[in-house]
Amino acid sequence: MVPGMDSLLPVTPRLPPHNVAAEQALLGALLANNKAYERVSEFLAAEHFADSIHGLIFKAIQQRLENGQLADAVTLRAQFEHSGQLVEVGGAAYLAQLLSATVGVINAGEYGRVIHDAWLRRQLIDLGETVVNRAFGDAEGLIASEQVEAAEQALFDLGKDTATGGGFLGFDRALTQAVEAAARAFTRGEGVSGLSTGLRDLDAKMGGLHPSDLMILAGRPGMGKTALATKIAFGAAKSLLAEAREKGGPMAVPKAGVAVFSLEMSADQLATRLLSEEARISGDRIRRGEIDQRDFDRFVEASRELSLLPIYIDDTPAISISALRTRCRRLQRQKGLDLVVVDYLQLMRPAAGTKPENRVQEISQITQGLKAIAKELSVPVLALSQLSRAVESREDKRPQLSDLRESGSIEQDADVVMFVYRDDYYLQQKEPKEMNFPDREKFHAAHDKWKEDMSMVHNRAELHLGKQRHGPTGKIDLYFEAEFTRFGNLDVTHGQDAY
Repeated sequence: MVPGMDSLLPVTPRLPPHNVAAEQALLGALLANNKAYERVSEFLAAEHFADSIHGLIFKAIQQRLENGQLADAVTLRAQFEHSGQLVEVGGAAYLAQLLSATVGVINAGEYGRVIHDAWLRRQLIDLGETVVNRAFGDAEGLIASEQVEAAEQALFDLGKDTATGGGFLGFDRALTQAVEAAARAFTRGEGVSGLSTGLRDLDAKMGGLHPSDLMILAGRPGMGKTALATKIAFGAAKSLLAEAREKGGPMAVPKAGVAVFSLEMSADQLATRLLSEEARISGDRIRRGEIDQRDFDRFVEASRELSLLPIYIDDTPAISISALRTRCRRLQRQKGLDLVVVDYLQLMRPAAGTKPENRVQEISQITQGLKAIAKELSVPVLALSQLSRAVESREDKRPQLSDLRESGSIEQDADVVMFVYRDDYYLQQKEPKEMNFPDREKFHAAHDKWKEDMSMVHNRAELHLGKQRHGPTGKIDLYFEAEFTRFGNLDVTHGQDAY
């Protein structure tokens, strides 16, 4: 054989997956008995047919049936004659031929799934070709890691848009699930059926954190959003550890954990903050090294306790929604996952390969992606959000739903919206200055009044539930230690932290 001749041997081209016989049989069944449409209407569409003529016929049948009209060879012939498409679909003879290929109504669903499966395979082939072509060149300006994200996003979108699951859930099963949730709340006490936040009054208001919920925690800079989100993550992880030990003994390991995506702070900064809260040593003193041996021993002891908690931190800056989804899936598969915390959503990027027209559309894509993750993985997702400057221009600076940046999409997609607010933050800025008063007596009177007001709000914070799909809204009072940026339960009887 001449060298290189093997490359000239004929290659049989591989045709994209299709099943024309199944398409003809299904169309025949639909024309013979319109009830067959009920078995495919939920998942089959005209574009799923490999033969465009069959897609055109299916669309005509679909339109007539959904308008409450009869769809058979006679009515379709009249419709195609009127639209000038009769020749395009093969004429009246082809419609009659389809009737001869008919299958029973019972088998219509199976043929529909064969057609849908072939279409899905063709989509996968197209997607694979796109991935290969992107890898060979960078026409879209995507680096290799972004191409991986784009491919993952495309696969996720394909799976989400073509899912044939779902459908009705029997009311008996729905009732069983509702009773099981109530039983969990009854067994745990204090009305907590979900995952505990570690904050007594928040758990009482929400019943804990529930699977598939997207929760937004918003506030102006300096209010303590990250500290509160960290407290909730910490409380949830402690709850998971306690539950595992209660069932499996003191050495038991939780079967699921808490994922924290820290886009603003590094993992070691977040860990230092947690240690500062637990050891009750100022984070500022830790950074400057202004601690004695006793403080350091307490610091090490706290780190031993915290190391047992099932918390996983990802500090990738500007992570995309597709990368976040992939990492959550992987963590759920490898370690188990019961809560996702994102700090914060305005620092996230939309899926690689997408180009939203404006910032509002971009945020909408991100919040929809977070909600999809919550539903797909059946875990609560807590995302932090910045508030617009509109708050600062009001006399009462307590946040409202309209203060959310790009609020339309955030408010719409979220199941729960919470606002953290601290009166002392703004009151500190209003400390009277002697130069602004005509005499010292008036200055001292004003300053004494200011100190009295400060004492009323000292170590206090407010958490406002602005929206909750499944429960009440309202204000929750919390304890706040600025030195440790630490939130806790407020003992309103004694005015102290009740832990």
